[in-house]
Amino acid sequence: MSEEVQIITSNKKAYHDYHILEKIEAGIVLTGTEAKSLREGRANLKDSYARIMDGEMWLIGMHISPYKNEGYVTHEPERARKLLLHRDEIRRIYRKVMEKGVTLIPLRAYFKRGWAKIEIGIATGKKQYDKRQAIARREQHREMKRMEKKFKIK
Repeated sequence: MSEEVQIITSNKKAYHDYHILEKIEAGIVLTGTEAKSLREGRANLKDSYARIMDGEMWLIGMHISPYKNEGYVTHEPERARKLLLHRDEIRRIYRKVMEKGVTLIPLRAYFKRGWAKIEIGIATGKKQYDKRQAIARREQHREMKRMEKKFKIK
């Protein structure tokens, strides 16, 4: 049985700038106008990150645009939002993040069974030569696909 997942936004730049070691799914605490704005797909994960503070995980820098039909109640577009994880999960993640060069990066936001979720990646930063190697591999793969198409190789 497949899960019904509606992707809101993804952070493509994260895969370019970081080696993703592990992925974690977390719920997110939202206000009403934020949830409605997310349903319209009005969110951006660029330049956002997660941090563990006082035994809780927080998502910092995620931009959720104001809901267009809101009344007098509004939300701050880039406020820190609490992520919902079990205490043991947070402790395990905290131990990994304490290693040098390891950080928490949001990879995508989506709705799963009607609940807003964030996929967080435990990541290490890529060096410039790693990025060049990844680009070269991608170009090589594209060239192979072009040649297969040209000569109809299956």
